[in-house]
Amino acid sequence: MAITELPERKNEVVKSSDAFVAPDINSFGKSFRDYNAESERQKSVEEFYRLNHINQTYEYVKKMREEYKKLDRVQMSIWECCELLNEVVDESDPDLDEPQIQHLLQTAEAIRKDYPNEDWLHLTALIHDLGKVLLLPKFGELPQWAVVGDTHPLGCAFDESIVHHKYFKDNPDSKNPAYNTKNGIYIEGCGLENVMISWGHDDYMYMVAKENGTTLPEAGLFVIRYHSFYPLHKEGAYKHLMDKQDEENMKWLHIFNKYDLYSKSKVQVDVDKVKPYYLSLINKYFPAKLKW
Repeated sequence: MAITELPERKNEVVKSSDAFVAPDINSFGKSFRDYNAESERQKSVEEFYRLNHINQTYEYVKKMREEYKKLDRVQMSIWECCELLNEVVDESDPDLDEPQIQHLLQTAEAIRKDYPNEDWLHLTALIHDLGKVLLLPKFGELPQWAVVGDTHPLGCAFDESIVHHKYFKDNPDSKNPAYNTKNGIYIEGCGLENVMISWGHDDYMYMVAKENGTTLPEAGLFVIRYHSFYPLHKEGAYKHLMDKQDEENMKWLHIFNKYDLYSKSKVQVDVDKVKPYYLSLINKYFPAKLKW
């Protein structure tokens, strides 16, 4: 299947007048993405990032990409994968401890409300975190630090905007001079496609979607692959590695991120009510069964 091109628009996409309003606090009564708030949740999140920053190396990511690109573990539909996420809780997330399928539906429904005509974006929101099934036994039961959390490049200097940056001192790559300059092994403007990003659910789901012939537009694949790359889309780090296509796709990632972050809630979506709509989108953009 060919990749769908986004239609050209003379003006910015028009949002619904009944727009989603981002809340000021998360479901724990704290500010969103507050990694310093004192709580038991915060302590476990910091330990997660300590392990992540020590173990995510250039060679590790290269190995994981090669292993998982085989897509030889499971064959199932997109919706079957969504249902598997009932078994997953993201230990890196300071804002929510609900099953992941609720986060997917909350994000998708919030975007659907504001951008009713962008059905590809609704589906992108639904599937953006499906790669978290890597935590489950049939997908390799990877540790949390290898699946969730913010992502960052390998092969160049670790930017100080990365959450809990201090733990990179124990990462073997920090002792490699070739990896410790601004550009590292890369050329300015090389494009994110050519940059090794820490391994996790983003890259895995991008790989699954692309290799199974999705017809989602390139912007949808970009959102899936880089939605956890907060040092870039929130802090503005690593922009020097982007090319022109990345810059265009970043506009959609900025739109998406508001909903990914701020739609997290204890108020649950009625799965049975919205399921028929999302099944129709899955049928439009994906084959019935995918290799995972």
